[in-house]
Amino acid sequence: MAAVSPLLVTRDLTRRFGGLTAVDHVDFELPAGEIRAIIGPNGAGKTTFVSLVCGRIQPSSGQILFDGADITGLPAHERVKRGIAYTFQITSIFPNLTVFDNVALSVQRRLIDKGGRMTARDLEAGVAEALARVHLTDRVDMTAGKLAYGHQRLLEVAMGLALKPRLLILDEPTQGLSDAEIDSFIALVREIAREATVLLIEHNMPVVMALADRITVMSNGAPLAEGTPAEIRANAEVQQAYLGSTADV
Repeated sequence: MAAVSPLLVTRDLTRRFGGLTAVDHVDFELPAGEIRAIIGPNGAGKTTFVSLVCGRIQPSSGQILFDGADITGLPAHERVKRGIAYTFQITSIFPNLTVFDNVALSVQRRLIDKGGRMTARDLEAGVAEALARVHLTDRVDMTAGKLAYGHQRLLEVAMGLALKPRLLILDEPTQGLSDAEIDSFIALVREIAREATVLLIEHNMPVVMALADRITVMSNGAPLAEGTPAEIRANAEVQQAYLGSTADV
């Protein structure tokens, strides 16, 4: 049986900002259906790396492959069409629009990109499905900017889900969530992983250890270690680099 190609591959991926190398010749593979966490201290290159993957910034050198196709030169909106959705470290909702309208923009984009006929019923169904998954149905008519910060984070996840992505990138998604909301979020990501691949940047280590199939530890713009949660916990190099604990990674 032929080996299945990874959904996402980067080869020698590099991004420099002047004299600073933020992402340093990174080779990375992500199989379809996996929940992968990327961890590391501030400045390790995590957000720059996923920004390269989703097309927010362009690499200085290297290559990005998605489902076997070279997407290195594609703009962000073309990557969305191919199935890559990204929620930002800082919320990127439209604060003056309602919760419904924020999600409706994503639903419209997905339906238009598919070239299909869009009806009001299709739009309402897509919004309702996405909001139900993040438990924001009761806030559908609220102005987004008036939501609590944690709910704004969940709204952004709903906007990503409404695109029905093949790869969902989540950058610090639990920031601002209560303990109860974090528990619900963990269940949500497990549900998402049944139909999409998840790439997660997260500082909350209990969340990482509960969710990730595999973890990539980044340091100084490059992977330091990679493995299962148990392997990362036991990795002597990670322990040495982070003073005997992954708690601050």
